[in-house]
Amino acid sequence: MILDTNALSALAANNKSLVQKLAPATRIAVTLISLGEYEFGILGSSYRSEFKTWLDALLLKCDVLQPNRDTLFYYAEIRNQLKEAGRPIPANDVWIAALVRQHTMPLVSKDRHFDWVAGVQRIDW
Repeated sequence: MILDTNALSALAANNKSLVQKLAPATRIAVTLISLGEYEFGILGSSYRSEFKTWLDALLLKCDVLQPNRDTLFYYAEIRNQLKEAGRPIPANDVWIAALVRQHTMPLVSKDRHFDWVAGVQRIDW
């Protein structure tokens, strides 16, 4: 399973429902894009140090997925599909969706706009 940014935040808050959804996973990953968004989100937090420590511990157990040349095709294809459908999504989420399709893993996210992307299985909690 690939964790979206909002899943990272919920996991940091020890959301019981999310923890149960992740329990059967054999592999947990996070995208470099979500990590950037999460880091940005904690910059202004008064709990920044605690969140950083938590994230560092989590990353010891997760794979970090990064865009590469193979990702470019998925990105372009998804962006084109959404443009033709008149349903754009945030640019960072197009990159996340591209990595989800490239790695054929489900995405754990509250963001329903991922449902508009063919080939992306979104898991809510």
